[in-house]
Amino acid sequence: MLRERAAEVLRANWTGTSTVPSRALYPHQWSWDSAFIAIGLRHLSPLRAQSELETLLAAQWGDGRVPHIVFDDAVPLDAYFPSPDFWRSTTAGRPAGAPRDVQTSGLVQPPVHALAAWLVHRADPGLSRARSFLARLHPRLAAWHRYLLSARDAGGAGLAAVLHPWEQGMDNSPCWDGPLSRVEPAEPGTYRRADLAHGAPEDRPTDLDYGRYVRLAADYRDRRYADDAGLGAFSVEDPAFNALLITSEYALARIEDELAAEGAVLTHDPDERRARAQALTGALVSRLWDPRRELFLCRDLRAPGPHGELVAERGVAGLVPLVLPALPPGIAAALVRTACGPHFGLGGPARLVPSYDLTGHAFDPRRYWRGPAWFNTNWLLVKGLRLHGAHVRADALRDALLDAALTSGFAEYADPYTARGSGARGFGWTAALALDLLLDDVRGERAGPSGGEVWA
Repeated sequence: MLRERAAEVLRANWTGTSTVPSRALYPHQWSWDSAFIAIGLRHLSPLRAQSELETLLAAQWGDGRVPHIVFDDAVPLDAYFPSPDFWRSTTAGRPAGAPRDVQTSGLVQPPVHALAAWLVHRADPGLSRARSFLARLHPRLAAWHRYLLSARDAGGAGLAAVLHPWEQGMDNSPCWDGPLSRVEPAEPGTYRRADLAHGAPEDRPTDLDYGRYVRLAADYRDRRYADDAGLGAFSVEDPAFNALLITSEYALARIEDELAAEGAVLTHDPDERRARAQALTGALVSRLWDPRRELFLCRDLRAPGPHGELVAERGVAGLVPLVLPALPPGIAAALVRTACGPHFGLGGPARLVPSYDLTGHAFDPRRYWRGPAWFNTNWLLVKGLRLHGAHVRADALRDALLDAALTSGFAEYADPYTARGSGARGFGWTAALALDLLLDDVRGERAGPSGGEVWA
């Protein structure tokens, strides 16, 4: 039943070239949503999964960034805010090479795309080669990674920084409360929140948070999306964003291995890319690991001091580096302990891993990223737990996720204790990742990543 119902969600959200996260709440194409959706779609239609990524990457900017929203011109402007007339990508984004034939945002989202491309290729290598799928996507993926590793290295240590909570994807996490406190919110009468027309206010970010999001986005737009103007009001090195970048570096190396085997002449050595992924893992540990909390933390680059300071809040982003193969064994074991301890409750009081510390002062089991469990982060933790040998924990979390996805109607997120769904229903990546977890036995993926690098 789950397979059929998940497939129906993905069919209902399909536009003909890509998949919307939610027809009502998110009626356009979102960047990391499409990557996760492609990972699930590969089980139903590798061709549709390829199209998902191709459509997104066709909107890539000249400087290499992949925008976090690609707008559908057929959707009314008032259906979602910020709408295309807020971002003004074709004018304000022109210096950074924004495309002229499609409207996008100017922010980015976590780089899951090379991982998704590799997994989609492996689902049907014959179709992929016949369509030159990897050969066409590779230059775009390489440019995307170059952008993040150069223009976004705001801290100078190799890690990519995010300039807005929307870029990290966990919009109103309490991890951002400190960094956001220095941002003056936009005036309430200058924008309209379309999200409250489709979601309960108690499930969504507060007006104060949203006003700060709007201010940050408008300031970046007014700088014409320039990354060389120094640190903005918000500049954070995030462990989940960088762990996904490292994972996709490994995936991009596998893509380059495949292209080289097909006779392509490459300008980049895949082994150098693997070495860089390992070096970035070292930078992640040295910059963001907190041995006392046994968790990775965010680094606020705007805080006082030569290197900013770590943010003391415990968020699920700090567990996501479990997906990294070169993580020191002691740190991986510590992360498993933290996931199973009182702050995240895995295997104990929590059915699903929450987005924020269960014992934290700001924990709220319903409000967006301030406590609810999200299916994409839990999916990543299933993969990470398996990679580092915690198979019993991984299998139990997998089973809980499948049950929660079905019983919640493929909700956007869920109460970590009860798995009661909140937010949108029929949510794209919930259906896609449930499908992937359901079918991973068939593809032999439960044993862990092939070659110790990426799940294939």
